[in-house]
Amino acid sequence: MQLSDYKKVFFLGIGGIGMSALARWFLHFSKWEVAGYDRTPSELTRALEQEGVVVIYEDEINLLPSWDVADTLVVYTPAIPANNRIQAHLRQRGFQMEKRSKILGLITEGTHTLAVAGTHGKTTTSSMLTHLLVHAGRNVGAFVGGVMTNYNTNVILPRDSGAKPILIVEADEYDRSFLTLSPNRAVITAMDADHLDIYGDAKALVQSFHLFAERVNESGRLYIHEGVALQPGLKRSRIAYGRGKAQIRAENIRAEEGAFWFDWVHPEAEFRDLKLPLPGYHNVENAVAAIAMAFDEGLNEAEIRDGLSSYQGVRRRFERLHEADNWVYVDDYAHHPVELEALVNSLRTLYKGMPITLVFQPHLYSRTRDFGKEFGKALSLADRVYLLPIYAARENPIKGVSSDLIYSYMSLEDKHLVNVTELMAALGRLEEGVLVTAGAGDIELLRGPIVQFLKDRANVK
Repeated sequence: MQLSDYKKVFFLGIGGIGMSALARWFLHFSKWEVAGYDRTPSELTRALEQEGVVVIYEDEINLLPSWDVADTLVVYTPAIPANNRIQAHLRQRGFQMEKRSKILGLITEGTHTLAVAGTHGKTTTSSMLTHLLVHAGRNVGAFVGGVMTNYNTNVILPRDSGAKPILIVEADEYDRSFLTLSPNRAVITAMDADHLDIYGDAKALVQSFHLFAERVNESGRLYIHEGVALQPGLKRSRIAYGRGKAQIRAENIRAEEGAFWFDWVHPEAEFRDLKLPLPGYHNVENAVAAIAMAFDEGLNEAEIRDGLSSYQGVRRRFERLHEADNWVYVDDYAHHPVELEALVNSLRTLYKGMPITLVFQPHLYSRTRDFGKEFGKALSLADRVYLLPIYAARENPIKGVSSDLIYSYMSLEDKHLVNVTELMAALGRLEEGVLVTAGAGDIELLRGPIVQFLKDRANVK
């Protein structure tokens, strides 16, 4: 199929971070009419509506636009349930229906593409890389799995539509989506077991990443975190990065004045005293990879240094929403045990001696079932934990699986199973310290009320 064969695009699940980025891409080039369905209004869908996209929120066939089968492409996400009436109707009518991953592959086909994959860190790394290149004035298009604070969007549109841009793509392993890409350069940040509802076991996940690595252009380069071990026999050129003994690494890492500083060491160059405003040793490693790709794209030291120091992060990735009156409030997307551990360790490094209260919403019944013990261990690194009910997302409940499973594996004494109402009441009894909300579900809806609560508390004092 050719995208040029169509004049209209309808997105099933248009409110998703990846789907909304694609919708903006099609809308930007003014060759397509764009509409979509999502079950819940959100900041992303409201922004799309303001940009001219028609969005429907009810699973009702009569609300669909009167578009012809011949010139309409339907893009869908696997997150849309099989019993969705709109999806069933469009299939029955014979519309061309393709997954988001295939469309992304078609867009990047024949274009110089930089892909960032990994079970953790890919959003931060791809957004850093995007900012470095945009800040340096390069003609860039980017699809990122989060809203970049510097640009308040999840997609960067090329400045020069007449010239082929450098395309930066966050390569998602969920549903093996990244296997539609054929990048010129790629990063694999991490390969911890996840999405076992799709892969079945960790071995199948590793095999999928191996297949992704083999899709990198033969003349390109693959950057692999020093902790990642792919299957033997990979024929692509690769280079390790990290903060140990890797060829590309961070040295002399230190936390000062709310930021991390480090030296970047590469076989061909060394940049001393780089400033990363985003805290965390894991984010230093993400920066090492992003800088390596930018350096290979021709950026010089001054461009990299200035770009990195001006990087403002991604919404819900160690996002500091309140710092006053001996209170710090951080919101984070962490929804895997490894991510939670990195989050708490970063907070310990940055806010030495301050007690950490962690509010966590588990994401998916299957992930809770598969990693209940690991979640319990990671959460126990905090001083106090409030554990919310599981956010089901696309899943139906699994018998015997609830937040109680994680709770039973937590070793700290100050732990609480709560609902949202109980949580807000409990926060009123807390003393000063670090408060963090974490999870990939609708826990972000608590951001506003918590910030307001902290402001009101300060005013009362």
